[in-house]
Amino acid sequence: MSMATQLTVISCDKPDPDRKVLLPEGKFKHFQNILGVVLRDAQDTWADLWEELQDQVTDGVMVLPSAEEGFRPLCGWPEFLEKMWLLKHYIDHARRFSEGK
Repeated sequence: MSMATQLTVISCDKPDPDRKVLLPEGKFKHFQNILGVVLRDAQDTWADLWEELQDQVTDGVMVLPSAEEGFRPLCGWPEFLEKMWLLKHYIDHARRFSEGK
């Protein structure tokens, strides 16, 4: 059994009376969903960066003496810096989105 889908073209000249307009509550829920995804990506990126520092830090507070030799990320500098840039991008995007820009 096949289910056929019929698509309708909606032009700006003639608004479709059956088209549903999002209520403010729906717009807010959409806003929350998008912002939630962006912030989850930011948190995941932060977790990746924090994991890179775990060999240099104990219990998340004390820097080990081996850190004096210099920090070298296990994933390599290009990937580490890309993650830093992504984190900045996610935070900037969340800020602009929340400001309505």
